[in-house]
Amino acid sequence: MKRFSQLAIPYIAWAAMMLVLPMALIALYSFTQPGNTIISFSFTLDHYVKFFTDPDFLLILWRSLWIAVKTTIICLLLGYPAAYFIARSKERVQNLLVLIITIPMWINMLVRTYAWIGLLSEGGLIQRILSLIGLGNTELLYTEAAVLLGMVYNFLPFMILQINTSLCKMDHSLLEAGADLGASPVQTFLRITLPLSLPGVINGITLVFLPAVSSFFIPKLLGGGQYFLIGNMIENQFITVGEWNFGSAISMIMAIIMMLLMITVRKVELRNQGGKEA
Repeated sequence: MKRFSQLAIPYIAWAAMMLVLPMALIALYSFTQPGNTIISFSFTLDHYVKFFTDPDFLLILWRSLWIAVKTTIICLLLGYPAAYFIARSKERVQNLLVLIITIPMWINMLVRTYAWIGLLSEGGLIQRILSLIGLGNTELLYTEAAVLLGMVYNFLPFMILQINTSLCKMDHSLLEAGADLGASPVQTFLRITLPLSLPGVINGITLVFLPAVSSFFIPKLLGGGQYFLIGNMIENQFITVGEWNFGSAISMIMAIIMMLLMITVRKVELRNQGGKEA
């Protein structure tokens, strides 16, 4: 046992250096004024007060949460049927479909998002297709719809793979038992398949919502800088404005929101499993 504990020391050191230390520095910056040093600094809540008293900042936060919710809902509505179809297919077909879903993830997300600029731009493939049905004048790029499309495209595989994993692990003898007892396909789905797949649904929601709410390059590329989200605001504070202290405060606010959401998701998952919180 002692030997295994020693093997964990490099990981603990790496986690402390790459995760704990940066978060501690961000927290420290968020409670200090510009120009303060680590050795000597004055504690302040001005950056948090500035954020929560400015309606523009609160509007950006609400917009980020709302588009993340819409992205998650669309991914769930599209991902669950796709995952269900994959899970019900033959094993060879399952492997092929999972490969098709994961192949785009082998390409850098930034490159995949850049590709959508060409597809959505004026004279692009999608606008040419729309022009055939009389919708050629529709503006696609640099809109909220373009940002939402980019997020759904990039995060949909996470939802499909998580739900598919839960469905594949399900005991299919339960479905046969339900059919033997006279349950219709709809009843079997609602009472057996859906409850057993909820862990995958919850994991998928987590893996989609968290990166969607903090995404910055998707709205920057597909929104053309006109659709400003909280991730863009943090990037702007650190890189353009140079207000690291205020940017750190915004980062801490988002970290707290994400942790609260993860705790809520964990409680829902424990309740669904019939377990008790330790």
